[in-house]
Amino acid sequence: MAEIVPVPGYSHGFMSETPSPHTPPRAAAPAPATKQARRAPRAARPVHPLLQRLWELHPRLFGARFRPLKLGVFEDLMARHPDAFQKDDLKQALGQHVRSSRYLEAVASGDLRHDLDGNAVEPVAPEHVQHAIFEVFRRRQGRDPDAARTWARARLVHAIDASGLHRDAYLAQVRTQDATALALVDEAFAELASQAARREALVRAFESSGQQVEAFAAMYGLDIALVRDALARAGTA
Repeated sequence: MAEIVPVPGYSHGFMSETPSPHTPPRAAAPAPATKQARRAPRAARPVHPLLQRLWELHPRLFGARFRPLKLGVFEDLMARHPDAFQKDDLKQALGQHVRSSRYLEAVASGDLRHDLDGNAVEPVAPEHVQHAIFEVFRRRQGRDPDAARTWARARLVHAIDASGLHRDAYLAQVRTQDATALALVDEAFAELASQAARREALVRAFESSGQQVEAFAAMYGLDIALVRDALARAGTA
């Protein structure tokens, strides 16, 4: 019998929310007895068979590393492989793929959208990045709430900084009313303000030092890339 190779990013036969493609689903611990019956956990869905085919055809998108997909990728796949897919099957497979934790983590990381040839073509919209961040945050909370919050805050800092939007404009674009999400956004903006203050102090120190960038960084034991970034943001590089 031929060996069955699991689709990368999914444990064989089931949707997976872990990064390992080879880790089998763990049995759930028995629930403690209670007076009221508890809702049974939702059964894991089998991996759609077309995900294996998508991996084979486009390993740079669906392989060891998931990449955010170009908008309109469904139409692109149907046009490039007209005889390989049924429309409904492909829609189901892509829907399962983009709901996987590994795909959401790729979106949350700030990676660009990619076309079928693996070329980066456009940024992911801020509202889509935020959705991915909070969905992964929600899934991680049960394992380690503190680590999940730290991760989400760091990803939001990066996402908001990359968007170039002020708080009101950012909130207007992402349109969230969730209290936890708003609290994390506020924490991220507070961290960005703190970073901006530190950069401003660094730039003032550099300008008063009379040193070249390399000498200034060495004098204070600073990462030269950090110094150059601060100067570039201040328009003094």
